[in-house]
Amino acid sequence: MRLLVVEDEPKVASFLKQGLEEQQNEVSLAYDGFNAKKMAKENTYDAIILDVMIPQINGLDVARELRVEGIKTPILMLTALGSIDEKVSGLDAGADDYLVKPFEFKELLARLRALNKRYTDNIAEQKIIKIEDLELDLNRKVARRGGKTIDLTAKEFALLEYLIRNKNRVISRTEILEKVWESGFDTTTNVIDVYINFLRKKIEKDFPTKIIHTMVGMGYIVKSEE
Repeated sequence: MRLLVVEDEPKVASFLKQGLEEQQNEVSLAYDGFNAKKMAKENTYDAIILDVMIPQINGLDVARELRVEGIKTPILMLTALGSIDEKVSGLDAGADDYLVKPFEFKELLARLRALNKRYTDNIAEQKIIKIEDLELDLNRKVARRGGKTIDLTAKEFALLEYLIRNKNRVISRTEILEKVWESGFDTTTNVIDVYINFLRKKIEKDFPTKIIHTMVGMGYIVKSEE
C-alpha cells in the first residue's frame, strides 16, 4: 500500500515508517496538519494514518476538511486520546477507524488491510472516479460536476476518464493519442488540443475551479487548483 503517516513526534514517525516499509508499503511522512492536507490533496494514497494532536491543523480538522473536499482516502486515526467521546469525534470528523496508543503493530497492520479492502471493494462496486466536485460514473457513462450532469461524447468521456485516472501526473499528447485514440495519428496533430478545449468548455466554463491544466511543452495534468 501507499501510505501517508501524519505524526509530529519524530521517533514515533520513524518507527511507523520503518515498520510499514518492512511490510513492503511505500510511506510518506507529514509532521503537521497543513502539510498533511496538502500532500493528501496532491497525491493518491491507499490510506492515511493520522494523529489527532498535531501542529497547525489538528487531525480532526484535517480529516473533516479532506472529506468536505471530496477526498475519500481511508483514514485511520492513531492517538493517545481514547475515551468513547473522543472516538466518536474522530469518526464524526471523517475517520474510518480509530486506534489508541499504545498499540500492537500487528493490529495496526490488520486494521490497514481491512480498511484498504473495504475501500477497494467499494470503489470496484461503484466504479465512480472523481476529482474536486467532478465525478465520472463509469457504469452509466455519466459525468457530473457540482451535481449537474454534463453531456459528453464517447471520446470526450474516454479522454476525461484517462486524465482523471492519471490525476496529478503530467500526460504527454503522444501518450493520450496512444491510450485514448489507440491509433497511428501523426504526433503533430492538434486533435488533443481540440478535445481538451471541448472538455474545458463543458466542465470548467460555469465553475470557479479549473481542473485541466496545460504544462507548456509537456502536455496536460488534471489536479486540484490551489
